[in-house]
Amino acid sequence: MKAEPECVGLPPELCMQLELESQVIKVRLEHRKMGKVVTVIEGIDEKAFDLKKLVSYLKTKLAAGGTVKNGRIEIQGDHRTKLKKILVEELGFKLENIVFIEEE
Repeated sequence: MKAEPECVGLPPELCMQLELESQVIKVRLEHRKMGKVVTVIEGIDEKAFDLKKLVSYLKTKLAAGGTVKNGRIEIQGDHRTKLKKILVEELGFKLENIVFIEEE
């Protein structure tokens, strides 16, 4: 991880926490063909997280299929409630920085 200007001289753990707190994560549903639903997570910094490892972890925790496409995570099914708990309690993101976009 490269030191950002606001992280110069700070311990790596503190710098990582600052990055987590500054990210705005968007979670929404997409409807696909044949009535399939996909939960999409956008806004996680690819420099701070290895998205492939993160999607692998989420797939295990949610017992669902998933992938990384164009810097966003796609998980099969509607997992918005479980994702909120995982993102906040296990991964350390702030609840205020997670935006759940409702269906239109």
